[in-house]
Amino acid sequence: MSDKINNWTASDDALIENAIRRGATRRELLQLMLAGGVAMSAGGLILGRASQAVAATPVAGGTLKAAGWSSSTADTLDPAKASLSTDYVRCCSFYNRLTFLDKTGTPQMELAEAIESKDAKVWTVKLRSGVTFHDGKPLTADDVVFSLKRHLDPAVGSKVAKIAAQISGVKAVDKQTAEITLANPNADLPTILSMHHFMIVADGTTDFSKANGTGAFVREVFEPGVRSVGFKNKNYWKSGPNVDSFEYFAISDDNARVNALLSGDIHLAASINPRSMRLIESQGAGFVLSKTTSGNYTNLNIRLDMEPGSKQAFIEGMKYLVNREQIVKSALRGLGEVGNDQPVSPVNFYRDASLKPKSFDPDKAKSLFQKAGVLGQSIPIIASEAANSSIDMAMIIQAAGAEIGMKLDVQRVPSDGYWDNYWLKAPVHFGNINPRPTPDILFSLLYASDAPWNESQYKSEKFDKMLVEARGLLDQEKRKTIYNEMQGMVAEQAGTIIPAYISNVDATSAKLKGLEPNPLGGQMGYAFAEYVWLEA
Repeated sequence: MSDKINNWTASDDALIENAIRRGATRRELLQLMLAGGVAMSAGGLILGRASQAVAATPVAGGTLKAAGWSSSTADTLDPAKASLSTDYVRCCSFYNRLTFLDKTGTPQMELAEAIESKDAKVWTVKLRSGVTFHDGKPLTADDVVFSLKRHLDPAVGSKVAKIAAQISGVKAVDKQTAEITLANPNADLPTILSMHHFMIVADGTTDFSKANGTGAFVREVFEPGVRSVGFKNKNYWKSGPNVDSFEYFAISDDNARVNALLSGDIHLAASINPRSMRLIESQGAGFVLSKTTSGNYTNLNIRLDMEPGSKQAFIEGMKYLVNREQIVKSALRGLGEVGNDQPVSPVNFYRDASLKPKSFDPDKAKSLFQKAGVLGQSIPIIASEAANSSIDMAMIIQAAGAEIGMKLDVQRVPSDGYWDNYWLKAPVHFGNINPRPTPDILFSLLYASDAPWNESQYKSEKFDKMLVEARGLLDQEKRKTIYNEMQGMVAEQAGTIIPAYISNVDATSAKLKGLEPNPLGGQMGYAFAEYVWLEA
């Protein structure tokens, strides 16, 4: 048998692969192999190898339809203002970044051919040649300068303005070279530039409704809060995309989103509720569940500057009232890992594995609530389907409170308008944070005193100073020591309770191929449309 396999050539493999693509039956395939002198006992091995090769080979054509879980009339095609997963998906389709993160979390070059620095303060960006925007304009260093400077302009309202503020200067050296100077050294810059907000737009752009980027798809339709449609960029500088067109919209109701998948209306249902998994799994081989654990979490936010969060004993009591194991088991159906009230995920190099979560201790919680003078009061907690699994989490916390006489009034509000009207505003409410690649980004966005998404209004001069210090260190172990202490500070002092890191589950049709996990989140870090294909 060994000789028969050794005599089998790459050309013979190609013959079988082509026959599979034409729809040949298993019997016909085995007959082809027998004619080539392969023993029947070796045929299965070769057939399996050929089938895997066919499955991994992108197929061109088709219309990809996918549904996310959140959208609003504030949906935008301006990468700097993107805040929802729906925005990220669209921006990844129409634009490119200088770098992107591969599935291992390693920054790779995209529009940049190289990004180099000798001191982590002054960075030279060499751009790829031959890249054009959708309107035909060639990509130049001026586009990079304009795109980065936009984040520094308060009038733009960039969601990453605080992160971009470290850029003290950016200039074009020549048409294909830009130079970025930071106020202080930051070895994370290539990773930071992979964030969705740092997409490169054309110099001088003020109207983003056309999404004139360098990306895989050209915008055809954009209806905020409704849908977007993109057609394949025939002049794309990469080899993709594989599909001819891509339609994306949101279906906020989980059951409706899953039913749209099962009925064949869409190819991908993003971030499905764990309760829907069994239904999908019962459908057989026609559907696939894609699981990614990359730092996404739903958290309970208690504002420190409002009642009852201004009472530290109330916040501490809530941390002991949260049954994290039950939340993972029941609310998340086992699809998650217990959290310890800080945002650095278990897969991150800088994670402090020694930092233990608060144990479930209702008696201790009751004592703390009594100390805070809130036991017996009715405390509103705002939850919504917009924050994944927050309603299930709220019910678990509410039940635990009822056992000790703590009245938690769970108020379920609609998804539409949740992020504008309740998140960051209500005294006690849920949030949902998408994965971020570095502790510096997480802390800068969520916990620095001037953080744009400071969910509990946590403020600490010591924390702010440590954040700046760690950012400039090239010694990774020293950075890790500082980040570990900062994680402890957040866990003990902030009003954000992070009970679990959620394993995101995207459900797809078996016809959808090429979807892989990514540290930036589900849907392949929101960039799936460019890379997946539809089986013929």
